[in-house]
Amino acid sequence: MANELMAALELLEKEKNIKKEDLLEALKPPLINAYKKYYGAGENVFVEIDDNGKITVHEKRNVVEEAEDYDYEISLDEALTINPAAKVGDVLDIETTPKDFGRIAAQNAKQMMVQYIREAERSKAYLEYAEKENDIVTAVVQKPERRGLLLQIGTLETLMPSHEQVPGEVYKNGDKIQVYVLEVKNTAKGLQVLVSRTHPGLVRRLFEREVPEIADGTVKIKSIAREAGSRTKIAVFSDNPKVDPVGSCVGQKGVRIAGILESLGNEKIDIIKYSEDPAEFITESLSPAKVLSAEINEEEKSAAVVVPDFQLSLAIGKEGQNARLAAKLTGWKIDIKSDK
Repeated sequence: MANELMAALELLEKEKNIKKEDLLEALKPPLINAYKKYYGAGENVFVEIDDNGKITVHEKRNVVEEAEDYDYEISLDEALTINPAAKVGDVLDIETTPKDFGRIAAQNAKQMMVQYIREAERSKAYLEYAEKENDIVTAVVQKPERRGLLLQIGTLETLMPSHEQVPGEVYKNGDKIQVYVLEVKNTAKGLQVLVSRTHPGLVRRLFEREVPEIADGTVKIKSIAREAGSRTKIAVFSDNPKVDPVGSCVGQKGVRIAGILESLGNEKIDIIKYSEDPAEFITESLSPAKVLSAEINEEEKSAAVVVPDFQLSLAIGKEGQNARLAAKLTGWKIDIKSDK
């Protein structure tokens, strides 16, 4: 059994990249439980496994004049036959390995290794995907299901719920899409990776990936307001007066923004220059409409904005979307009126 055990552990170490020493340590608790179950013993039992895979069971017993509790005590006379130097008060290590313990050990070792490998692989997968939390990954579309869209991310299958899908997007089997990892959970049912196509974090990460100035901190994203599948407004800023934050995001001939738009299914994106001046920031946030004036009420954190009459509908946007996103982007309540 010892040779077979070591051979199995060495094979697992090579194939699963799990240390043999870790497997041996994991094997001890179930062996102790098995010994207690089949042979009856107290809590003073421990198991040793030598370098050759030989398993021995030991019990620690207190040396007393006359033993009463044989699970925990041993009489001095009996102790002297094991260790001639034994005396009352000593704690003796006694090997108590049963003759047929090899069969029980083999059965428990097999069960333990299956469970340990499963847990080790789950833990490894959790650590791998936990690093991707609040980041974007590429997912391959498998098939639509009643509760959502089944995706393949690496070796893991996950379900993107319907409410995390962009309205109007159509997915085909085999399509590669970018998704935002909301949360990674290691549950009793297995590893769960919660992903989204609607979260503003998806837009943030796409800009960080496509725009080097954002990745290195030269340009900062101050806020994002998004209605997935329709329109996003993103406010950017740079401390460096030589850097145009909006131009950096667009890229030469629009090459940078083009890559982001493709990943978002051509969702409209307004890139807004952030300003510490609320009036200026609110004016910019209503782009593409041109603002004539913006009157700020600091106490109510509201703004009365005036636009040319012919641009009123543009400033408000279809079903109020432009004004709604501008308010969300700036954090200010915005009242828009025409100059008439």
